[in-house]
Amino acid sequence: MPDKRELVIVSLYPRDMNIYGDRGNLLSLSRRARAHGYEPRVIDMNVGDPLPERVDIVIGGGGQDSGQGRVAVDLAGRADEFRELASDGTPMLVICGLYQLFGHHFLTHSGQTLSGIGVLDVETTGGAERMIGNVVVESDEFGEIIGYENHSGFTVLGEGSQPLGRVVQGAGNNPTDGTEGARTGNVLGSYLHGSLLPKNPAISDFLIRTAAERRYGSFEPRAGVDDTAERARASAKRRPR
Repeated sequence: MPDKRELVIVSLYPRDMNIYGDRGNLLSLSRRARAHGYEPRVIDMNVGDPLPERVDIVIGGGGQDSGQGRVAVDLAGRADEFRELASDGTPMLVICGLYQLFGHHFLTHSGQTLSGIGVLDVETTGGAERMIGNVVVESDEFGEIIGYENHSGFTVLGEGSQPLGRVVQGAGNNPTDGTEGARTGNVLGSYLHGSLLPKNPAISDFLIRTAAERRYGSFEPRAGVDDTAERARASAKRRPR
């Protein structure tokens, strides 16, 4: 396929932030990009690696506390780069641990403060109880979002971010305000694992469309309905929390 149809996808910290199936988001996004007629070029960025000169999409997942601590230090050193990409409209999807670090800070349950980079206007405090189970969210842009949460972070949104959607089933950002995830510009944050993208092609399409329009000036969708995704969504909705 000609290089002009290439989309560069940066996978953030896959060595440390890759639990609960989050690597599946990258695989699903790449598959969906090909279905739309683009050739994905995936570049892994781990602790200490340089950010590539060209970035079309950024995607990252969750990790254990030890890995999250290493990533927080590395991410802080390149905060300006990611803030510039976000300001320029680069589409991003960050899940769980990276969602927390793309906010202002994460105060862990043990009392440690992990500084974030402030791309999303959110703050997180670690709690004693975990929120676990299948989640159903209603989103004005993406319709019904299906995912799986497993976290103890209590996240609240400031005025600079809007929720990704409204919780129908599950906890989401916290057990009290009925919101899940956050969005500022083209940056999406969420607690939903599962993986998220295989069950929610509308979000993949948003990332691909936004990247293609920024890179090539237009986007013509080619991928059709994903029957596998529809079956996975139906199965997850039937399962108890």
